[in-house]
Amino acid sequence: MEKVVVGLSGGVDSSVTAYLLKKEGYEVISVTLEVDKNSPSEIEEARKTANKLGVEHVVIDVSIDFKKIVIKNFLDGYSSGTTPSPCVVCDEKIKIKTLVDYANKIGAKYIATGHYCNLEYNSTFDKYLLKNAIDIRKDQTYMLYRLDESTLKRMKFPLYSYNKNQVREIAKEIGMEIHNKKDSQGICFAPEGYKEYLQREISDKVKKGNFLDEEGNFMGIHDGYQLYTIGQRRGLNLKKPRPYFILDIKPSTNEIILGDYEKLFITQVELIDFKFVVEIDKLLERELIARPRFSSHGFAGTLKIKREKTEDKKVYFEYNEKNPQNARGQHMVLYFGEYLVGGGVIK
Repeated sequence: MEKVVVGLSGGVDSSVTAYLLKKEGYEVISVTLEVDKNSPSEIEEARKTANKLGVEHVVIDVSIDFKKIVIKNFLDGYSSGTTPSPCVVCDEKIKIKTLVDYANKIGAKYIATGHYCNLEYNSTFDKYLLKNAIDIRKDQTYMLYRLDESTLKRMKFPLYSYNKNQVREIAKEIGMEIHNKKDSQGICFAPEGYKEYLQREISDKVKKGNFLDEEGNFMGIHDGYQLYTIGQRRGLNLKKPRPYFILDIKPSTNEIILGDYEKLFITQVELIDFKFVVEIDKLLERELIARPRFSSHGFAGTLKIKREKTEDKKVYFEYNEKNPQNARGQHMVLYFGEYLVGGGVIK
């Protein structure tokens, strides 16, 4: 009987994942990650689920690394005027890494999560690639784009062919009390909202400053540049005859530049800290779909490379048509049809 390590959060998706894999005949070892010492309720929910399913349950404390890596990245991002994506960082450097490490420790061949996506062989590139979920509204490939091929080959995604209602129905049929538990929303470590979290954690650094137009004219007072993102329109508290949008954030002067919505539309985006499952050179002449934020439906375009005199190369994505969804610090994830091929951080 093959062992599979399942990330069990206590929610309905991961619980049904564990159930389906056990039903398939795997020896399921469920693992719950403790990211916050002050939140034991999720661990208890996971423990109840594991007991009900009759599978082994292990709790691994990752709170120190979570704070040093995920939360630090989050705070550093907003402090530098960018818009970070903590869930992407967490999946790569905490969640999946911990599951892989534990699987290696106990000799388990596979790991599994409750993500809505799948792994399929792609003949165009002769590789196993992540593929969009059948229910595209729940697709979570975006969060996993930074995983390498060796990790992907070991992963199982039992929820690929289900929608959320079907998953809840399975949970109800097998008597799980969590079948109607609400989906988690927002950032797990900031349930009160990212602004409130930032005001609490870096209150000494958040200072009021000036809203300016593109010519440098005073437009109003903001509550601290860390509390805003590029493209934002709501919550500016400006009494103006027409709407304004955030075009730029300047941490060094604590100034935020406002302007018309049309100024947010751009054609080309440079990517840094990029990771590709498919070799970049094999993607250059192909039309790809870019998702510059998790909620994006995607925009068509092509990948470009500018090679410097050194061995370094600069990677760009060029849209077929301009769009306004590109905030510095967000992750742009690229697809060839339904298959995820790579991505990077928007510079």
